[in-house]
Amino acid sequence: MQKSLFNDRDTLRAQALFLGEEINLQTLENYNRLSTLPLMVTAGEHGCAVLLGYGAVVLFDLEPVEKAAFLTELSPRVSDSFADPETEEVEVHIKTMESERVKDGRIFLHELSIERLQIVADILAKSVVLSHYETSLATVFDQIEPFAASLQRQNRSRRQSKELLRQLGTTLLVQHKIVGRVEIIDKPELLWESPQLEHLYQRLEDEYEIRERHSALERKLELISQTAQTVLEFMQHSSSLRVEWYVVILIVVEILLSLYNIFLQG
Repeated sequence: MQKSLFNDRDTLRAQALFLGEEINLQTLENYNRLSTLPLMVTAGEHGCAVLLGYGAVVLFDLEPVEKAAFLTELSPRVSDSFADPETEEVEVHIKTMESERVKDGRIFLHELSIERLQIVADILAKSVVLSHYETSLATVFDQIEPFAASLQRQNRSRRQSKELLRQLGTTLLVQHKIVGRVEIIDKPELLWESPQLEHLYQRLEDEYEIRERHSALERKLELISQTAQTVLEFMQHSSSLRVEWYVVILIVVEILLSLYNIFLQG
């Protein structure tokens, strides 16, 4: 049976934040837990929060002072915090006479139950994670074309090559995070226990274009991976070519020395 929250409310604010690489959920003993998978706890005087182990948190109906206090208390449990966390806000409304959906930038639900808010939190959390990596990938992606063109020039900086490869290597870790840890396109475990909410999940997933944005990231990652491989092969080829020239020069020098000795002996 679904548990209801905010019985005296028909509207509330939701804010998702991507705080860092990981939140240690094992150290949250002092929080009043409302549910798990994903973890939901009380927050502020009348609000609540959903915490995801991959570094995202979704706050429901927290005042600015309450939000600041909650995040301050949570910060020691966040690994590799981001200086400027990605955020996304939305209003959640109760509307029992219509289908549950997103309309005009607002989410409409039949009731503010714990399970429904967990579904909303799952989608909002995935959305801010995608936004974070869309921004970080765009920076590296913009460097690919000019760098690829520089491969044709002889005055290409070797230091520039190594720096870009370092950035590319860091960027390729995104694929592991969004697939292995965040599981962007996987349905939440909550739907196994509440299959009647699957339609709501699918509507929100479509409205926030979770799968489409994930596919676009995958395509960019694939292109970056191919570029990294090409650069490595080019650098290896250049190194091999230099070694071959060194060998040729040494052979020529040896021949000249031999001829010189023959000339002297003659």
